[in-house]
Amino acid sequence: MSTRTEAGDRAPRVFVAIGVLAALFLALPVIGLVLRAPWSGAAERLTRPGVGDAIRLSALCATASTAVSLALGVPLGWILAYARFPGRALLRAVVLVPLLLPPLVSGVGLLSILGRRGVAGRWLDDWFGVTLPFSTAGVIVAVAFVALPFVVITMESGFRSVDRRLGLAAATLGAGPASVARTVTLPLVAPSLAAGGALAWARSLGEFGATVTFAGNLPGRTQTLPLATFLALESDLDQAVLLSMLMLFPTLIVLALLRNRWRPLS
Repeated sequence: MSTRTEAGDRAPRVFVAIGVLAALFLALPVIGLVLRAPWSGAAERLTRPGVGDAIRLSALCATASTAVSLALGVPLGWILAYARFPGRALLRAVVLVPLLLPPLVSGVGLLSILGRRGVAGRWLDDWFGVTLPFSTAGVIVAVAFVALPFVVITMESGFRSVDRRLGLAAATLGAGPASVARTVTLPLVAPSLAAGGALAWARSLGEFGATVTFAGNLPGRTQTLPLATFLALESDLDQAVLLSMLMLFPTLIVLALLRNRWRPLS
């Protein structure tokens, strides 16, 4: 196989220059955090009251929301990949809404439907005594709302990459739909499943707008790392930078782990 670049594929020099500038622009916040971080005082600032609770709550809510996103996103990704029905394009548009909505609007929407005076929230409170706003469960709901599309889109791409003849062959041998999904389809999309889960977890960890609007900012209960970082900006910029680094590192790790998983999603 020839490795030479065809003349028609060569980017104009101006594109190369602009591309380098764009990459630098996107890297600037990361570079700024690394250079600004007060590493010498990190231990003292990260052991202050409330920081540990914010870290634990963020990890808990990100993990729980990822589990919810996988439970809901895998079947929905399968439907979008394989099912044919009127309104399929509309369903995909609905899936993309959380990606395009400002997080604040997402929080207001959740509050209007799941708040104590919301349509579903009133019913949950009256019948089951469940109140989601301003609770840890509310944080999980808010971050799952913004993370779920990452799982759905990733799984749809993964399902589309599977050779459906394998499932048909298993069906001809007597396997039912559930058996085909469990023994053939899901093992083949395992890389997409892992990628979707990792992306959802990273997105959940950094969610701010929907969380603060729907769940509030109660220390030890709903105050996640992004909310604690926002409060730190008012009094201690160095601590805000360190808390930001705590969210940056997992994101970089996720991207590093997924570096070989992008091709199946394209």
